[in-house]
Amino acid sequence: MSLMLSMAAFALASSISPGPVNIVALSSGARHGLPASLRHVTGATLGFTLLLVLIGLGLHEVLVYWPWLTRAIQWAGVLFLLYMAWKLASDDGRLNADGQVKPPSMLYGATMQWLNPKAWLACVAGMGAFASNGETLRVWQFALIYLVVCWLSIASWAWAGTFIRRLMDNAKGLRLLNRSLALLLAACAFYLLLA
Repeated sequence: MSLMLSMAAFALASSISPGPVNIVALSSGARHGLPASLRHVTGATLGFTLLLVLIGLGLHEVLVYWPWLTRAIQWAGVLFLLYMAWKLASDDGRLNADGQVKPPSMLYGATMQWLNPKAWLACVAGMGAFASNGETLRVWQFALIYLVVCWLSIASWAWAGTFIRRLMDNAKGLRLLNRSLALLLAACAFYLLLA
């Protein structure tokens, strides 16, 4: 049982910590509310879990064999982070935009995870720590634990966004929040360029 608790603790530490997916969940919760943001939460969770399983079943060996692919994923992630930062920074902050701005979709959440360097690092590190021999049962156990913990973690960020919305129920406040979050995403992207 202690192995399962260790897996859950690892999943919680890597899922709840700030990162691009959680920043978008926070912004979505503030902008669209919790129910609309759960599509992003679910997509991000399923996308991450699929990546985790594939890494556990051997995808990491493809990256070792073709190191240029790792760099390509990093550049795609940087470009995607900059795109998300631009979208947040250019948002007008109106809460009652009568459907003009749609909440992030499931596909958007899943794509974010596949282009998120934090997700790749968590998958490689987690599988290295808990299923380094590629034992299929262990990979699936870890993935199931991660699925639950990851969904709850990202959902908590979206839920926190709903509280922010109550505090700043005006366009100016939401614009300030979105531009602050956009700066954080851009900083993540530039950090990855330097790493």
